Amino acid sequence: MSERKAMRKADTVTPGMAEYQRLLRRIEDAEDLRDLRVAKATATKRDYLPAALVKRILAGEHPARVWREHRAMTLARLATAAGMQQGYLSEIETGRKPGSVRAYRALAEALGVTIEDLLPAT
Repeated sequence: MSERKAMRKADTVTPGMAEYQRLLRRIEDAEDLRDLRVAKATATKRDYLPAALVKRILAGEHPARVWREHRAMTLARLATAAGMQQGYLSEIETGRKPGSVRAYRALAEALGVTIEDLLPAT
């Protein structure tokens, strides 16, 4: 046998199945930890709704109302913060008026969310 073939054979390790599976789990755990660290390092400081509130939106409730209540704001307080009439905000939340882009922009700013967060579920 050549010296090169002997070296390759000596460099080969064959673990048992249990040891192999243990090593795979450790590698997967290390990859998960790395991915978690990357996600934390690149995460934005974005606010998310709890699942129960998301379900309300998916059931047809207007996102502006859900976010307003999540922020513990009254209709009057949000209307004032957004620079609009309370009645207009009420009509948006109840679906009687679609609301303008300007209104959604003001509501998003007052609630600290994006306009996309306020769009009704379709």
